[in-house]
Amino acid sequence: MTLDVVNSQNQKVGDVDLNDAVFGGTIKKDLVWASVVRQNASDRAGTHATKNRALVSGGGRKPYKQKGTGRPQAGSTRSPLWRKGGTVFGPQPRSYDFHLSKKVERGALRAALQTKLKDGVIIVVDELKLGEIKTRAAAELLASLGVTGKTLMIDVKLDDNLVLASRNLPGVRMVPSGRLTARDVMDTRRIVATRAAVERLQEVLG
Repeated sequence: MTLDVVNSQNQKVGDVDLNDAVFGGTIKKDLVWASVVRQNASDRAGTHATKNRALVSGGGRKPYKQKGTGRPQAGSTRSPLWRKGGTVFGPQPRSYDFHLSKKVERGALRAALQTKLKDGVIIVVDELKLGEIKTRAAAELLASLGVTGKTLMIDVKLDDNLVLASRNLPGVRMVPSGRLTARDVMDTRRIVATRAAVERLQEVLG
């Protein structure tokens, strides 16, 4: 299987061979699901917290004497049984991150790329560079490639000018091939990748 390689004017300048071990075979959607759930979990802030009876201010004085009032014995007004008291077993700051093996993560990325290739939304270009830091220049580059909407641009080493020029374009992101994840691939409509990035991904995922 091959894909055409185009330049910034969307003119074909060559082609790139795709490895069947990476872009062929059965699409394992369960791996994509596991990888996306793991990344979403790792992004959770986990800063929720409630106060137990030790953290609620006040309540240091015994509210009434131990015996003779006919009421239940109580040592503090901040008991969880009282109004404005502490919370029992409430949420505390924690991390939701969990680990997946490299084999699963690579399999998920492989399946995500297979899905996008099957949908025909991957464009391979010879390079992703700009001579100036202009948002208009970045928009014109994507327009010449026929790309609209949420777009993911992938390169081995990101061009600083293009990174700065494209950050104001809504829905456009740039990710180096070494940090690409299955969620990045699935959460986009179009993918623009350089030939070098495709070859590097095939080396790692093959």
